[in-house]
Amino acid sequence: MAAVLEVQGLSKKYPKKENFAADGVSFTVNEGEIFALIGPNGAGKTTTIRMISTLIQPTSGDALVAGHSVVKNPDKVRENITYLPDEAGAYKTMTGINYLEFMASLFAKDKDTLDKFVERGKAICGLGDRLTEKIGGYSRGMIRKLLLARAVMTEPKLAVMDEATSGLDVINALEIRKMIKNLAREQHMAFLLSSHNMLEIEYVSDRVGIMTGGKLMVVGAIDELKERYEAANLEEVFERVVKNNEVR
Repeated sequence: MAAVLEVQGLSKKYPKKENFAADGVSFTVNEGEIFALIGPNGAGKTTTIRMISTLIQPTSGDALVAGHSVVKNPDKVRENITYLPDEAGAYKTMTGINYLEFMASLFAKDKDTLDKFVERGKAICGLGDRLTEKIGGYSRGMIRKLLLARAVMTEPKLAVMDEATSGLDVINALEIRKMIKNLAREQHMAFLLSSHNMLEIEYVSDRVGIMTGGKLMVVGAIDELKERYEAANLEEVFERVVKNNEVR
């Protein structure tokens, strides 16, 4: 599989801050792969994700999305990426279908493409007749499904998602995870996820990268990392890498 995302020594130093928020971060995400970037609060995950998503400029380094540089060609990157932050919301006075149509109109170049995006969004969210109702009456789980559908209905090369299932009950969280896995396997969409839920990351991800202190400490498949660190689960790997600053 070809690399959709190539992160090349990304660094960010904020004014009046002594340390780098992100320091020389490098990794790749391949077509159809689900890659999770995890770490404690303040590890540099959000800064790294925002640089990749072209929301903030790197101090040094670069990242290529579908071959386009976030530094030199941010507009091209935005054509190939979608970003769904934890705090994302939807217009509560709109119906679900109106929301999908409105968001599709921002990306579609013609009516046929718009209709294609909307039909794809309807199928992905699975809300059926509830799409004719106003979003203000939706549960948190329904809103998150609608937002995920909005994010991926335009068929981006890379979907970046921060805390994709935060605040959801078990059933809705499972449904979102299955949606992500299906999109990766069937549509070959690449995902970059960030979450504090280690159970979720272990379930859904192909590979993980663990950050602490602005640095990417280790990258690998979950089973490989569990074996390397003699750990029973990803939480134990996470603890040993972060708490002991241990790299193998």
